[in-house]
Amino acid sequence: MRSPEVTRLAPSPTGALHLGNARTFLVNWALARRNGWRIVLRIEDLDGPRVKPGAIERTVATLAWLGMDWDVGPIVQSHDLEPYRAAMARLASARLAYPCELTRAQIESAASAPQEGAHETPFPAALRPEGVGPREFDNEETNWRVVVGAGEIEFVDEFAGVQRHRPAESVGDFIVWTKRGQPSYQLAVVVDDHRQGVTQIVRGDDLLDSAARQMVLYRMLGYENVPRYTHLPLVKGTDGKRLAKRHGDTRVDSYRDKGVAAERVIGLMAAWCAIVPREKPVPMSAAEFRERLDLRTMPRELIVFTAEDDRWLSCVTM
Repeated sequence: MRSPEVTRLAPSPTGALHLGNARTFLVNWALARRNGWRIVLRIEDLDGPRVKPGAIERTVATLAWLGMDWDVGPIVQSHDLEPYRAAMARLASARLAYPCELTRAQIESAASAPQEGAHETPFPAALRPEGVGPREFDNEETNWRVVVGAGEIEFVDEFAGVQRHRPAESVGDFIVWTKRGQPSYQLAVVVDDHRQGVTQIVRGDDLLDSAARQMVLYRMLGYENVPRYTHLPLVKGTDGKRLAKRHGDTRVDSYRDKGVAAERVIGLMAAWCAIVPREKPVPMSAAEFRERLDLRTMPRELIVFTAEDDRWLSCVTM
């Protein structure tokens, strides 16, 4: 029998949940409940110093306040690092990973000019140690990188369509273990998605390039059944940048604290998703959002959070 479909809600407790992240989680939840997927709630808290005290509890409470539920979890990544260590030992012994103590400045000085719009400097293959051989994963206090071969990664995203990426050119040998003694985001999510049986991933399209890297790791680790991806346009400010403090207080909890009902927050997200006209949001429950969501009519361009959106949300009367 075919195994059931599984997805995950995977917030990072580096701050309070803002409207953009909440919209993505709500769409993910709605698709899961409509299609009978099981939902794993996974807290991705391996971002060290950026993790905020109390953020895990607040995030879980906010998701529940919006009407979302889950079948497994919350599972907190930092509570058990052994699965990531085992994956690293496998990569190292297979000649696919090596320790790297080069600084960012050294890498930048050796790299050619970064591509326009790039978020990180590609790691040049010329800086890779000559003849990477099998070794023990015996030093958790330095960065480890994987050997990224040339070639194209192609896949069909459920929303963004056909994707073609060349990780060797865009990022090169990327980090899979950090000198903080923890796995990188890329390795952690691949290991967790595999061991938790995740088959459907719904997230923001800023992670499209990460999907290619994660597929590289799936192959390296011998994992079968790569998940299907659905990457959604981000919610951004009027300046075209992702929501942040410069756009005002867009935390879901800040509206909740003002007395705004969850149905009003969901109503705005329904307008963003074209469930109702963009200029005429109406309060809506999570259950109604679930029943009316249709990815086929959801806008494919980025969503802009406007002053009008804020004013509508801030009208606390239903």
